Amino acid sequence: MLNQYPMWKNLLVALVLLVGLLYAVPNLYPQDPVIEVTGTRGEQVGETLQQNVAAALDRAQIPVKSMQLLPDRLQIRFNKPGDQLAGQEAVAKALPPAFTHALTLSPDIPGWLTGVGGKPMNLGLDLRGGIHVLIDVDMEAAITKAVERHAGNIRTTLRNEKIRYVTVRESGNSVDVRLKDAETRDRTEEVLGGEFRELSVSTREEGEDFYVRLSMTPNEERTVKKLALEQNITTLRNRVNALGVAEPVIQQQGERRIVVELPGVQDPGKVKDLLGATATLEYRLAVADVGAAIEAESTGRVPPGTALYHERNGQPILLKRQIIVTGDEMTSASSGFDQQSGQPAVYVNLDSKGARRMRDVTTENVGKPMAVVFREKRTVGRDEEGKPVKQWVEEVINVATIREPFGRRFQTTGLDSPQEAHQLALLLRAGALAAPIDIVEERTIGPSLGQDNIDQGVVSVAVGLGLVLLYMVVVYKVFGLVANMALVANIVLIVAILSMLQATLTLPGIAGIVLTVGMAVDANVLIFERIREELRVGSTPQASIHAGYAKAFSTILDANVTTFIAAVVLFSIGSGPVRGFSVTLAIGILTSMFTAIIGTRAVVNMIYGGKRITKLSI
Repeated sequence: MLNQYPMWKNLLVALVLLVGLLYAVPNLYPQDPVIEVTGTRGEQVGETLQQNVAAALDRAQIPVKSMQLLPDRLQIRFNKPGDQLAGQEAVAKALPPAFTHALTLSPDIPGWLTGVGGKPMNLGLDLRGGIHVLIDVDMEAAITKAVERHAGNIRTTLRNEKIRYVTVRESGNSVDVRLKDAETRDRTEEVLGGEFRELSVSTREEGEDFYVRLSMTPNEERTVKKLALEQNITTLRNRVNALGVAEPVIQQQGERRIVVELPGVQDPGKVKDLLGATATLEYRLAVADVGAAIEAESTGRVPPGTALYHERNGQPILLKRQIIVTGDEMTSASSGFDQQSGQPAVYVNLDSKGARRMRDVTTENVGKPMAVVFREKRTVGRDEEGKPVKQWVEEVINVATIREPFGRRFQTTGLDSPQEAHQLALLLRAGALAAPIDIVEERTIGPSLGQDNIDQGVVSVAVGLGLVLLYMVVVYKVFGLVANMALVANIVLIVAILSMLQATLTLPGIAGIVLTVGMAVDANVLIFERIREELRVGSTPQASIHAGYAKAFSTILDANVTTFIAAVVLFSIGSGPVRGFSVTLAIGILTSMFTAIIGTRAVVNMIYGGKRITKLSI
């Protein structure tokens, strides 16, 4: 008989709706204000710290909803934002220097729901509140770093070609090579001109000295700046991912600025420390003469081509200025323990360029010492305005004799603790910043403002939905009620899919849902009007229902495919809010196709299918 679904198809519709309802439910749970305590350099949060924090909050008479010790952090939930802000001061006083805290929001979902993967959808900065940061990249430092790298490569090339030079020095965006005679200058010009084609080569004479200058061209400077910006964006994205922020926005603005938006984060200090954190390793050849290092420290006269450093025990040591490899050339890093000594170690993998340079240097210097320099930007105090003052701290953490050549993979020891090794490995994996950054603007959007936006968005959806529901009932009666059921189910499925995909909902995303509410009934309007036409030409009610769904399908499909293509284009070329709108629009199109065609047909079949009827309420 006409208009009857097989049992499996009805069960499929019911299963989809039940699954959609299950995964949409987590969004009904409110977001709790939370303080999360973590170790700054890999230190583990334990029960002792938890007890101290709990005692501090109790002394301050601040009510706590719950306190949970997670594997990597301590999570403290509060009933309202005011308690969270008041608790921040108490928690900060109770924490040792090796620990830090952050303010955030987190839903309190029952364990059975999280056990099946139920999570609320992520909310964007405009809905959840959070931090907006504008970062300026120090392009001048990027150029200086590139010139230093070129200078090191020039020294290596001249040694390989057995060309004797007096000095190789950086000067602005150029490198000057000083030579003793014109013949050597000419050969140097020829060799370096062929090796460094990206640099412009010129010569000059000053008295008895002959110079070859290699300068960065405007095109090379643009390339260096572009790569520095791209690497910084990648590094910042890796660091933010390690923080666990859902759907952060990290994108370029102009030629030297980066915009970072972190929804749900309410602690600017922690974010700035994370984004600006710089820790990396440098590998350099060391001077074996301990007496020369002590003399250099006492007299202040450092031998040419070397630099004075200190080991962690305060012992001075002279290192070659040429850097063999740095954190920029490390593709991966992991922490562990040295199998022989049992000391904490970091296992490093280099890229092809770094591995080749490491192999060449270690091959030429077997039996000589090589040092590992740990570089970190630390807060050393605060200025008169209370702002943190940071400076580079460089320590030689390991000096070892090169026993045999090595290249791509090796280990570094000399770290203070397993936690420090773990933290260093994390930063090395995230990558070093190609150029220093400066936060020029920061803006914190409070949760209350985000809640206002959510409330307004819910009102807009409710008003739009209510008007559409009323219109459909008035115009199409029982069939209008069926369409309204599909419309509500469509919204549930959109929310469920956004939650399952852990997509981010923003205000433009809500606009996409409102638009989908209007578009979703288009399919039903087309179907119902086709049924009316069939009834007008004398078809039976059952035949009219069948023909209405069959003949309207191609029109509905064409209309939705073209809109879906527009949504895909918006997603591919847009960013931020535009993408949020396109995602909800695309999901709404797919779910509306299911609910408007298959869902409503199943309900209509249950009402009218397999029955002898003479009239339809349409």
